[in-house]
Amino acid sequence: MNTAEPIEVSTAKTESRTGYDIRPLSAELRKELSMGLSMEERRVLLEHGTERAFCGYFLDNKKAGSYACRLCGLPLFRSRAKFDSGTGWPSFYEPFDPDHIRNISDHSYGMVRTEIRCKRCDGHLGHVFNDGPRPTGLRYCLNSVSMTFFDEGVEPPQNVDPH
Repeated sequence: MNTAEPIEVSTAKTESRTGYDIRPLSAELRKELSMGLSMEERRVLLEHGTERAFCGYFLDNKKAGSYACRLCGLPLFRSRAKFDSGTGWPSFYEPFDPDHIRNISDHSYGMVRTEIRCKRCDGHLGHVFNDGPRPTGLRYCLNSVSMTFFDEGVEPPQNVDPH
């Protein structure tokens, strides 16, 4: 007779298709990382605010590289997917890895939108709309203060909980 307790198997994905750890950050690490944010970064990333249009420092960035989450370093978008949407915010037609973005239904301000958040730290990034260019038809509209930029070939440092 087998008296062993059943083993609970987690179905939550812990690694993205591109090999990054996407486990949620602990509350302690998230709090520690948030101490290094400016007031504006805190307002946008943690309180789901929006920076003013045409003011973000990545709006006109034309360098080759990748954009990562300002809080945890998870790569979010590649420069090759960036385009000028004319909206006043950095816009991209596809994420670095779909596993790195979490979509949330947003019904604020009398609108129905899709908020995008970092999968690992849950930081607010912006919104995604279905009026973008080919090949996806999507427009990921980002707040510059939610991201950091890394030149082509430079790997963003990852802020993750120890295993």
